[in-house]
Amino acid sequence: MSYLDLSIKEIHEALLNKKITVTSLVKEAIDRAKNNKDNAFEIILEDEPLKKAQELDNLEIPVDNLLFGIPFVAKDNFSTKGIQSTGSSNILNGYVPLFNATVIDKLLEKNAILIAKTTLDELAMGGTGTSGHKGITYNPYDKKHEHLIGGSSCGSAVATSDGIVPFALGSDTGDSIRKPANNAGLVGFKPTWGRISRFGLFPFAPSLDHVGYFTRTIDDSAYLLNILAGHDNFDSTSSLVKVDDYTKFDREIKGKKFAIIKEVQDSINDKFLLNRFNEIIKELSKKGAIIEYVSVDKRLLESIYPTYFVISCAEATSNNANLDGIKFGPYYQGKTYQEVMFNARTNGFSNLIKRRFVIGSYALMRENQHDLFLRAQKARRIITNKFNEILEKYDFIINLASPNVAPKVNEVSDKLSNTYLIADNYLAFANFGGQPSITVPIGFKESLPFGLNITSKIFNELKLFSAAYAIEEITGLKNLSTRNYVYKEGK
Repeated sequence: MSYLDLSIKEIHEALLNKKITVTSLVKEAIDRAKNNKDNAFEIILEDEPLKKAQELDNLEIPVDNLLFGIPFVAKDNFSTKGIQSTGSSNILNGYVPLFNATVIDKLLEKNAILIAKTTLDELAMGGTGTSGHKGITYNPYDKKHEHLIGGSSCGSAVATSDGIVPFALGSDTGDSIRKPANNAGLVGFKPTWGRISRFGLFPFAPSLDHVGYFTRTIDDSAYLLNILAGHDNFDSTSSLVKVDDYTKFDREIKGKKFAIIKEVQDSINDKFLLNRFNEIIKELSKKGAIIEYVSVDKRLLESIYPTYFVISCAEATSNNANLDGIKFGPYYQGKTYQEVMFNARTNGFSNLIKRRFVIGSYALMRENQHDLFLRAQKARRIITNKFNEILEKYDFIINLASPNVAPKVNEVSDKLSNTYLIADNYLAFANFGGQPSITVPIGFKESLPFGLNITSKIFNELKLFSAAYAIEEITGLKNLSTRNYVYKEGK
């Protein structure tokens, strides 16, 4: 087994004990990235990471800095100084930022080493990992390339689950970290809205956008939040709420209260996944957790997706108006500046993005705002109030993260079934209300992983890690990657 298949803490200990060097670790990570066949990378860096690694090998390793010399990747919607950042869109081909996103700077300050930028659904507007300008990003657990990894943080999920890096940055606007984590056997975490700075993150829908990340253990996830959390003067939406030491979460689950949304579970037809979920719930009960089913109006759950769609399309339309072929993007010839913009946006965006911009523009038209955008905002508030009401009575909301394992490439559709409207999209409620939310692996079905999701009250990340750790202890599924896990049905 390679050290890259271990946790951040374990790699750190190996570096401290001189079992490996930073250079050898980074070189192996780059080699693995180059050999990945799942279309996970926009750009793989080599010279600069190796140069940095050699410099670090001449320094004393700080005992308390677990990220020293650790390779990582970032979704290509984070600004990286001097490195092309495309958002997986043709409109941004050739765009090289003059500054780093705050989270990139925080990781580099800890001497973590960026080795690649990863693929995503174009401008993060999608949930399948199929709409980026480089094409489909596949699930590394399926070498036949019949199954998707999911999006929009598809490449970062692949890089972590294929043992290339122990953690990866992503973003989550509806479930774009937590759903791929389900499909990849990873810990996928988004914090409270405002907990991590979004400065330098390409905006999709700012009232919903969260910076988050993938890891392979709960302890790694908690440690990373210590590094990334905190107020940022460059981000006006960054929170001033006190940052905890998230590594000091309670390792005891006894007495904590979990709510299962009955209608979410009822909308799932896969008996295998439901049985595995129920096994986990029984084990939690044995540990002293209090678990109850609660009911949410089915119509409210069915409204989450259309509410999300209207708001996100409207915000995306407004936020991406500057991608016009003049300020950003390749230049397309035209007789007037209007014609230049028309040609740039016509040729620079995929059909999916153009459809979303049309829908967003329609929702923002003066004559339509009341019936579409403002009604969606009202629905968002009603949904948020309902889930906050549940979280006032319970410590956590827990359900399967998805109604199925990773879908096949030819099975992806926006079919308006109860399963699609509810179980496929309910995770977006935590983007509406900004609650911290985490997906944890709980099993495998036919060699593909799946997980459950846990959500808690805002700024309650300490409690959330406690619940997630309890799940990890029950399943024993930690440090999962395609390279170090022998598949056993249901386990």
